Amino acid sequence: MSSSTSSTVERAFRAALYAETDTALDTGASLLAADPAADAELACHGREFVAAAWRRGWQPADVVRIVRRELDDIHVRLASALIGAQLPDDCPRGPRWRAQLDELAEQAAEAADTPSRTDRFTHATTVLELYRLLLRLPTLEPLEDHEPTATRHPRPESRMLTRIRALLAKAEATGFPEEAEALTAKAQELSARHSIDEALLAAQAPSPDTPGACRIGVEAPYEQAKAVLLDAVATANHCRAVWNEPLGFSTVVGFEADLEAVELLYTSLLVQATHAMTKAEAAQRAGGRKRTKTFRQSFFAAYAHRIGTRLAAAAETQVTDDLLPVLATREVAVTAHTDRMFPQTTTTRLRGVTDEAGWTQGAEAADRARVGARPRLP
Repeated sequence: MSSSTSSTVERAFRAALYAETDTALDTGASLLAADPAADAELACHGREFVAAAWRRGWQPADVVRIVRRELDDIHVRLASALIGAQLPDDCPRGPRWRAQLDELAEQAAEAADTPSRTDRFTHATTVLELYRLLLRLPTLEPLEDHEPTATRHPRPESRMLTRIRALLAKAEATGFPEEAEALTAKAQELSARHSIDEALLAAQAPSPDTPGACRIGVEAPYEQAKAVLLDAVATANHCRAVWNEPLGFSTVVGFEADLEAVELLYTSLLVQATHAMTKAEAAQRAGGRKRTKTFRQSFFAAYAHRIGTRLAAAAETQVTDDLLPVLATREVAVTAHTDRMFPQTTTTRLRGVTDEAGWTQGAEAADRARVGARPRLP
């Protein structure tokens, strides 16, 4: 590598990475655009920025989520490409990390069908904007993502999670709110049964399972209500959720089978809540009321509040007195793990819940189906 090439990249970085102005970006991009020999070193620095993000506790899905939130699609594609390019230099990771990489690879393959063509100056500007964001990522709580131990009992999650996914897919597709609610309640029952089976297996194993954590995006709009919804789903599934409002995600702490259930249920409930809100809002507009932000915020808040009660009731149908000691032990482990990761947390009051019609409609959307005492699953 020639000294002139190194000087080009260094001068571009000095001009652009530590300044906020468009003028600084233009200066750095002009330097890079005029020197094609700098491309290799520029890409090398990008891989280094990605590796630094991993050291600061970020994971692939986290990086892509923050890039999508702060920048544009072209930056997301570039970030995904950098993550893939850095992969050969990375250390072995666990199954959740690999699943994130697989998803990014699928998205990259889809995006490859419509390649974007840009001139060198535009491309250099995009690179510098992305690098500036990566450079400024804060340190996050590290998430352990290890391979399962050899002594761990193989989990029968494939069949159970397939059934849960199928129920949730039907709930999302149906046009009947009552059916959607009933299907979701059944999915929660299956999740609760799966969690109990996992707890019993872990209690009998020579090396019991330990809690882990994952991050789930909580995106605007109505992110407060969505965070409440995720917290409700997490609590019903023996997990704890800690919301990071500035970065747009919640960290969910729990045992792996429960984390999987939380991700599935939360994603599905967001879809169902949005469908129900759209339908309720259309009825409001048909009655002469204009669409309002407060209606939607209140709807989501009521939905989240009521759904927590419903999911908890569905989960309790799977618990008998003889299971309480095992579940209590796991709850203590989850709480201790959460406290280690987040020694300082605060509570937040939900804002913007002022629309009575929105609250009523949201509560009714979450409460249509009867979720009473149900027989234990066979």
